Amino acid sequence: MDHFDIPSVISSDDVTLLLQRLPEIESQLKLHIAHRGSKILYDGNSEGKKSFRRFLNQHFQTQPDATDILTKESIDLALNTLYYDSKSFNTTDSDKPLVLKINGKTVSPKTLNQKKYIQAVMDHDLVFSLGPAGCGKTYLAISLALIHLLSRSVDRIVLTRPVVEAGENLGFLPGDIQEKVNPYFRPLYDALHDLIGFEKTAELIEKEIIEIAPLAYMRGRTINRSFIILDEGQNTLRSQMKMFLTRFGQSSKVVITADTTQIDLPDPEMSGIHHVIRILKGIKDISFVELGRNDVVRHPLVQQIIDAYDSDKQ
Repeated sequence: MDHFDIPSVISSDDVTLLLQRLPEIESQLKLHIAHRGSKILYDGNSEGKKSFRRFLNQHFQTQPDATDILTKESIDLALNTLYYDSKSFNTTDSDKPLVLKINGKTVSPKTLNQKKYIQAVMDHDLVFSLGPAGCGKTYLAISLALIHLLSRSVDRIVLTRPVVEAGENLGFLPGDIQEKVNPYFRPLYDALHDLIGFEKTAELIEKEIIEIAPLAYMRGRTINRSFIILDEGQNTLRSQMKMFLTRFGQSSKVVITADTTQIDLPDPEMSGIHHVIRILKGIKDISFVELGRNDVVRHPLVQQIIDAYDSDKQ
């Protein structure tokens, strides 16, 4: 029987919260689990044990000094993904948690697909992240961009997205370019503010170490030694997608996020994302990472909302 030692810094409330859910975990993973003092004992099939061990590592070892390591929401998310992870687990994967540290803040993948997403960005210069709202596509991309910037792997970060809500024509909006696009880039700003704070974000933007601009402003450029993120990639036309993909230069990384269920173009068939998946998916050095409803890390109701819309569409 395997065992896991609960770190002494974990509060009794957090341990109690976990113990209340053990019957569900046992049922999903077909394990026998027992609690003995500071140890959690578990036995059963090898895949289930690996998945449970990964869950314990994720919640109890990646943030030992955090004040809110375990929550009802985090366990709900884990229960939604544990069975999926046990079926998809690659025995060559390490049980060691994958952790990103940014400016004293710890970011770690909450699901197996998020872990694959992070690994794909580390291993490839061009990554497409495809999935529904709330599965961490943008947040993890910005986290990785900051890691590369702070480690000096790149000289700057370039954040862009198609501004289809304004018809890509920003001339009639008041203010300078930054003031014009700010409302459309709020999710990117939110991630930056959460990871490095308001002042540091403003400082890096002022120094043009972080550049935020509409997709239309990428035309004609070659961008070297940069971490480039195209957000909302499903709202690009074929011509825009081709234009963007031919912008990045030497020593750059590119991440494109897209939710194919939320295309805002007048005709969804005009989207460049379906076309690019079809023609580029066979290229070895390009990675396509698909996330799903099991990877949603927002409020648990978001998963149910996604399911309801999918059912209605069908």
